[in-house]
Amino acid sequence: MSFRRTALALVAFAAFGANKDMQELQRDVAILQDQITKMQKDFGDRLVTMQTLVQQTLDSVSRTNTAVAVMENKFNEALKQQQQSVGPAVANVGQKLDQMSEDFRAVRESVLDMNTRISKLDAKMADLQNLISTMQHPQAPPPQEGGTSPLGGASSAQSSGPPPGVQAGPLYTSGYSDYRSGKYDLSLQELSDYVKYFPNTDLAPNAQFYIADIYYRKQDYDNALQGFDAVLEHFSDNPKTPDAQYMKGMTFLKMGKRDSAAKEFRDVYAKYPGTETAANAKAQLKQLGLSVGTAASKRRR
Repeated sequence: MSFRRTALALVAFAAFGANKDMQELQRDVAILQDQITKMQKDFGDRLVTMQTLVQQTLDSVSRTNTAVAVMENKFNEALKQQQQSVGPAVANVGQKLDQMSEDFRAVRESVLDMNTRISKLDAKMADLQNLISTMQHPQAPPPQEGGTSPLGGASSAQSSGPPPGVQAGPLYTSGYSDYRSGKYDLSLQELSDYVKYFPNTDLAPNAQFYIADIYYRKQDYDNALQGFDAVLEHFSDNPKTPDAQYMKGMTFLKMGKRDSAAKEFRDVYAKYPGTETAANAKAQLKQLGLSVGTAASKRRR
């Protein structure tokens, strides 16, 4: 009897304990469900917030894209208007430059034409002077054969004036044209006649220089040296003087006379500083391994 009671008590106690555990478990489950509900609500709120932020961001990006598109359109329109306004101005500048170029070409041609006319006038004046000289001395004695003019190579027959029909302008033009085209023998004869018959004209120094240069090109250095000396002696104050002295140095150099060549180059550099001819003379001295100082001082050292 007492055993049964004891067993029933144990069963009742176990049932009570199980019921208590069940209640605690149900309470824990309820708490967990409540937490899950809260978490779901909080997550839902956050999700809504994130969706709102994303939508706001998308709206902002859309507005930015719209603003950029508007700005691009305005920029393109402004650029187009600027091109339309500048285009005619640039075209006008181009036309003005073309016109200026054409005007400059016309001025240059006018200057060349004026120089030609001056040369012809100089030649006519020389012809007139020779005609007057011939009229004043109609009975001039003929020149002695073998005589030479002060220019070296020209006969003293110049005192009788040029032959009939020979005029300074055409003679010089023909001689210079043949010189430029490489007809040296023909040019030499024409320019020699010019120097012989018209030694007092403005173009006489040029003619004498080209005579010497023809001899230089033909490698006749003795006659070339005499020709350049003639320019220096009889036409010492003219634009061809620096070139004549420089070419005299080049002639000495071709003849193997380095010291004489160096002396001429140094004289050119000292007399005509700042000119292209002086620069060429300095370059020749440099090729010879010399400076612009005197050669004598170097030899004494």
